[in-house]
Amino acid sequence: MIARPVQFADSPLRQWVPCMDVLSEVLKAVKLDGAVFFNGEFSAPWCMREPDAPTMASFLSAQSKHVIIFHLIAEGRGHARVEQDGLAVPLVAGDIVMFPHGDAHLMGNGPPVTPVDSAHQLQQVLAEGRVLSQFGGGGELTKVICGYMTCERHLSQVFLAGLPPIIKINIRDHASGQWLEDTLRYSVGHAEASGPGGTAVVAKLSEALFVETLRRYIAQLPPAQTGWLAGVRNPEVGKALALLHRRPAQPWTIATLANEVGVSRSVLAERFRHYLSDTPIGYLTRWRLQLGAQRLTSTHKSVAEIAAEVGYESEPAFNRAFKREFGLPPARFRAHSKSARKKDNTGTI
Repeated sequence: MIARPVQFADSPLRQWVPCMDVLSEVLKAVKLDGAVFFNGEFSAPWCMREPDAPTMASFLSAQSKHVIIFHLIAEGRGHARVEQDGLAVPLVAGDIVMFPHGDAHLMGNGPPVTPVDSAHQLQQVLAEGRVLSQFGGGGELTKVICGYMTCERHLSQVFLAGLPPIIKINIRDHASGQWLEDTLRYSVGHAEASGPGGTAVVAKLSEALFVETLRRYIAQLPPAQTGWLAGVRNPEVGKALALLHRRPAQPWTIATLANEVGVSRSVLAERFRHYLSDTPIGYLTRWRLQLGAQRLTSTHKSVAEIAAEVGYESEPAFNRAFKREFGLPPARFRAHSKSARKKDNTGTI
């Protein structure tokens, strides 16, 4: 059975100012980084199995992170499918296929063969600095660039929750396609050179690629679509989201937010409910608590300092709200997370 992947189209840049503003603000907190790339040259028949995000995170020594997996078909053809649903998406040269939730998946070309575990290939990349993997039955050649990016697990769910398990775009069908393909090839070149600052360059290029993929996906959402990604596209909701993410600690009210957006309180509230099934202040509260959780697990700041940074006037108020959201008070949440990381680090590569 062949799945029908979403097709993408470019839109005028002026339509994307709210979208890019929100994505930029969210990515500042999510901290998309840690990209790893390698080239694959596979001859038909071939099949490769990619493990899920938690397994990939263990290989990358990033258990507290979420892993986004993507591949560029640089030459040849093939297919990809999420392991659980069995729907195959056909791939041709120029296609980027992304697995935003890090689902275990299969890629291949030709008659069915026993899948090769790509985890072994990644281990060699990390241990030996290899950037080329080759295998297959000696037939038609498919060249693939495989990429892995890490990001903050909880905060990334703000926008990842609205994405399907598999996204495909063809970068050679659009004006920006050559730039995207050159970006990936350049990233792999930096992985080979490992020069000063190379890791930072690769991370930034990967972020640009990811944002461009999301931009194209959002462009093609139907007009009646709701959810966070559809809300980003709406001028009023998109501007409100950008403001809330840019200045989360500000003492926002629906009145002050509506005034900055340039609409009435009732219009902003109605549009927020339509797209996000929430109020602006309810959304802000959950985002502040997610930021608090992230800082509890990534910094040594006191609970009182973190409470103030994310917009709470008192530590007790932050403690009560945090416990309602996560089931644990902040101090116990931090201790539990630290203990879980120590346990996960045992035996990692």
